[in-house]
Amino acid sequence: MLGMSVVATMILSALVAPVDSPATSVPTEKITLDIKTINGSGCPAGTATASADVASDNTAFTVHYTNFTAKAGGGASALEARKNCQINVLVHVPQGFTYAIASAEYRGFAHIESGASALEQANYYFAGTSPTARVRHTFPGPFHGVWRAVDATDVADLVFAPCGESRNLNINAELRADAGGSSGGTYIEMDSEHASVDTIYHFAWKDC
Repeated sequence: MLGMSVVATMILSALVAPVDSPATSVPTEKITLDIKTINGSGCPAGTATASADVASDNTAFTVHYTNFTAKAGGGASALEARKNCQINVLVHVPQGFTYAIASAEYRGFAHIESGASALEQANYYFAGTSPTARVRHTFPGPFHGVWRAVDATDVADLVFAPCGESRNLNINAELRADAGGSSGGTYIEMDSEHASVDTIYHFAWKDC
């Protein structure tokens, strides 16, 4: 695969009590997702969409974006240089289990001119808890192809949804493009029209 790989530890903070070690098995009952709201400059109503699918083994879910792109240079306006998209999703969890987000894989396509740069960052949080810290992934030019960034969470820092409660999960992703000293157009995108650029969130399961 073309692109860059960046692995960072995601520092989490939330208004929840410490938890025990996660479960060693995953629920056998099929997990489902309901996207409640989608909003942001990178996914305004009528111009962009997002959807989500759960893996058949309940270990992860995938978010698909459409037309989520930040641009700079080449005639792009200043408003196009920074885009965000926030998704509010309810994960239906079988009785006796709860979950945390153990890691996230972000992929996209980019064209970055020499002297320019692009950035991806994201965070997530359960309703009623503090957002996770944003981990920045910066991509310098020249570059053309598929980029990749990974955020991984240590077991001790996992933030689990409260047992027995329905808490919506908020995912807020941001893309930025900076033309720098270049004269050409630069862009970075998370767009499912390109192959293998979906965002994947991996579950950690815990018995309640």
